[in-house]
Parts: sequence; C-alpha cells; structure tokens
Amino acid sequence: MPKAVQLSAYGGIEQLAIVDVPKPVPAAGEVVVRVVAAGTNPGEISIREGYLKDRWPMAFPFGQGTDFAGRVDAVGADITEFRPGDDVLGWSEERSAQADYVRSKPERLVVKPPTLDWYRAGSLFVAGVTAVAAVRAVALEPSDVVAISGAAGGVGSFAVQLARRTGARVIGISGNDNAAFLRSVGAEHVAYGDGLATRLRALAPNGIDAFVDLFGDGYIDLAIELGVAPDRIDTIIDFATAAKYGAKTDGSGAASDRGTLGFLANLIAWGEIVMPIAAVYPLASIEDAYTELARRKTHGKIVLAIDASVSQPLHPPRV
Repeated sequence: MPKAVQLSAYGGIEQLAIVDVPKPVPAAGEVVVRVVAAGTNPGEISIREGYLKDRWPMAFPFGQGTDFAGRVDAVGADITEFRPGDDVLGWSEERSAQADYVRSKPERLVVKPPTLDWYRAGSLFVAGVTAVAAVRAVALEPSDVVAISGAAGGVGSFAVQLARRTGARVIGISGNDNAAFLRSVGAEHVAYGDGLATRLRALAPNGIDAFVDLFGDGYIDLAIELGVAPDRIDTIIDFATAAKYGAKTDGSGAASDRGTLGFLANLIAWGEIVMPIAAVYPLASIEDAYTELARRKTHGKIVLAIDASVSQPLHPPRV
C-alpha cells in the first residue's frame, strides 16, 4: 500500500509515523500526484509540537508537509490543464505532501521546468513564497540597506537574493560558515552573537533602512534599537514582538499563488538565483531529517526523497 507520514498526537519527533494509507482517488477538479520529493520546514515542527494548534487546529490523525514535486498520476473530471505523466511541483493546503501520493488542485500546481531538479522543485514552495512575501513587505528601494537574520537558511537563502534583485544593499546575519555563500550571492556577511549591534553600525554607519527577521530570538528588538521604522520590519516567526511594536508579519500566506511559484521555479531553473540543498533524506529517515532541521544550523533546504533512489542521507561535500 502507499505510505504517508501521519501524526496521531501532538508531541516530539517520536510522533512521526510512516503508515499505510489507501491510494487517493481524485474527485472532480482534483489532481493526484505521485510524489518524487517533498520539503521540510521549521513550521512543521511547531505544528507537530502543538504550538500552532490555536492558529491551525487539526483533527488527528493528520499528515505532514506542504511542498512537493512529482508526476501526475490521475486527474478528476473537468481537469484539462494537466494529464497523467506531467512533471509538476506545488503545494498541499491539507499539509499531506510527505506521502507517496498527494491530492491537490490545479491552482496549486505548476509545470516543472525541465532544467529544475526534483529536490529543489519538491522543497521550493514554502521557503520561496515566504521569502518573496517578507522582502516585498519591507518595500526595498535601490538606495536602501536591509539586514536579514537567518540569512543562509531555507528562507534566508532566497531572501538575500531577492533583496539584492531590488538593487538594495543586503547585510546577511549568519554563522561564519556561511560567509562565503552570502558573498557569492552579493550580500555582505555579519556574524550573529554578542556585539552584533556594534558590528551592524560599523557596516552601515548611515543606518539600516529595513530589517527582515527570519529567526526570531530578539531580532525585532535589535532592529528597533538600530532605528529601523516598524513598518520596514517584517518577521515570519516573532509575532508577539511584532505586535508590540507594530512590525509586519507577512509570510507564506501573503504570496501563496502559482504565479509566484512559477516565477521562482524559472529563476532557479535558469540560474538567476541559487537554491542550496542542505541534505536529502530517504522518507524512512524522517526522524533524522527533522532532528537536523531542529538544530537551525542548516544552509539551505532539507529534502525528503519519496519516489527516488536514495537509501542513505545525502549531504553536500564540505569545501
């Protein structure tokens, strides 16, 4: 039988179970996709642990995962845009992408560009559209200086490049291991940790105009300390502090449309922006994948190989 990730209770990583499920059948207006690769995202940890149950209440058991890419397996009545065998990428509003098969709707799918590999396609949606929304929220101009926390993570890797495309000067806050990557995409690196405010003032003596917070843990307070106006601050994680100051909280929901997804897919496919992959795990190693993700030290995306010949975790070679 087909496999799918399911949770039967809120809790730790031990709640991740791979179970047998019936193969989904598309209803009218639906598409069933045979998943090749699916993404992982930090928000899924918060959902699993119950921190977002008031925001997104779920009935047990429920699946997991939003991003996916694969081949169309079957289409329901009234579907003319896609046919079985088409290569697609998209997202699941039901958060059930970490499975052999996923049911979706045409408006949540785009054709996979032939030059885009499955792993990037399958982990693109959440990180990509979140970065688009966060950068758009701070309304960058070519004369601006913007600081981005979590700049080398899954969302940050996109955000620094999208911010550079506006012409703004971009300062990426990350660990020293990621300095070379940030410089390679046109951003300036600054290490996080004690003394960060002093280092940022030294890099931008005329001030920082905008701040994109992709990490939480006090970065909105730092932005306010540096004199950034609240309406030029966006966070995707620290909602309580944003409410305190009147900062923005635009995230994936503000850019979740197929036009944005198709735009990003083509930027990556043609090398206009790069999308780092931190690791590829077989579905059977899902606990290890989320253990690595929870450390919040990855450079790029952690991907699950579903219908792919991956039996052991894959990591990029160290340079």
